[in-house]
Amino acid sequence: MRNRVEWRDATVAEVRQIADDVRYIAFAVDGVVPRFDPGSHSNFRVEINGQPANRTYTIIPAPSGQIAVAVKLHPQSRGGSRFMWALEHGAAVRLTLPENRFELSWRAPHYLLLAGGIGITPIYGMARALMARGASLRVVYAARSRGLMAFAEDLQDLLGGQLVLRDNSIGEHVDLAAEFAALPPDAECYLCGPIGMLEAAKAAWADAGRPISRLRYEVFGDSGLFAEKPFVVDVLNRDISVPVRSDQTLLEALIGAGVEMIYDCQRGECGLCAVKVLEKEAEIDHRDVFFSPEEKAENHRMCACVSRLSEGRAVIDIGYRA
Repeated sequence: MRNRVEWRDATVAEVRQIADDVRYIAFAVDGVVPRFDPGSHSNFRVEINGQPANRTYTIIPAPSGQIAVAVKLHPQSRGGSRFMWALEHGAAVRLTLPENRFELSWRAPHYLLLAGGIGITPIYGMARALMARGASLRVVYAARSRGLMAFAEDLQDLLGGQLVLRDNSIGEHVDLAAEFAALPPDAECYLCGPIGMLEAAKAAWADAGRPISRLRYEVFGDSGLFAEKPFVVDVLNRDISVPVRSDQTLLEALIGAGVEMIYDCQRGECGLCAVKVLEKEAEIDHRDVFFSPEEKAENHRMCACVSRLSEGRAVIDIGYRA
C-alpha cells in the first residue's frame, strides 16, 4: 500500500485501556480492508480546536475488516491524542487504508526488535508476524515504568524467553552495545522509540562495525532532547514574528499565521518543510530522521513539522523572496 492514499469511513468498534497512558482503539471500516504488513500507518481525520487536521498512527493487528491503533495520551498533546482518547464506541471517523514506510525485509537469519515506550506499536506487529513465520528473533522493550508497557503480557505469552523487558523506574536500561555484539553477522535490527534511544542506537551500531542498511528505525515526532516550551520565530522577508506554543509545531504555527509552507509527511522523514535557521538564542531540538548527525550539528536547518527551538527566539528563512 505504499504511496497510496484512500480515505474510508469507519466507526469505533472497540476501546480499551492497555497501559496507564495507552488505549487500544479498533475501527470497523466500510468496504474491504486489504492485507497490510507490520509497520504500516493510517491517517486519521481529527478535530483540534474546532479545526480539521490529520494525524498518523501505526496500525496494529486487528480482526478482519478492522483497523486498530494504540494511542498514547501525551501530556503535551497538540490535540490528536486527546481527540482519539475522546472517541467512544460507535463514533464515526475518517481514516486512510494503511501504507507502509517501515517495512520488514523478511530476508534476515535473525531479527533484533527494539522498542522504547509507545514505539512498541510497530514492533508488536513485527514480532507477531515473525513468530508466525518461525523466524529467529529477540525483542527488547524498555519504558519508564512497567505500567506504561502496552502489549507486555501479550508479548510474554507469544515470545517467552525471546522477550526482555527493561523497566527504567528500577534502574533497568537497554545495553545497546551488548545487544549488538551478540547478534549474528547478517542480523537486522528494527527500532522504534524516542530520539535519544535512536541516536544512541545509531552510534552503537556504527561502533559495532555493522552495515547501516541492516539497522531500520522509526521515531515518533513528539520525542526530543528538551521539554516542549514556547518560542518565537521571525520570518525573513515577511516582517512577521510567529509565536509557537508548547503544544503545537512550528509548521502548524507558521501555517496558522498565513505563511505558505511546502510539507508532506509531518513525521520528520521527507524534509520538505525544512527551514533555514539564520539566528537563534537557544538550542535546536532536532526530532527528525531526515537530516544526518553532521547536518544537525551544523544547526543551519530544521524540519518545521517536528523539530523546534528549545526556547527563546530565532530568525528563519522559508525560502520566500519578494
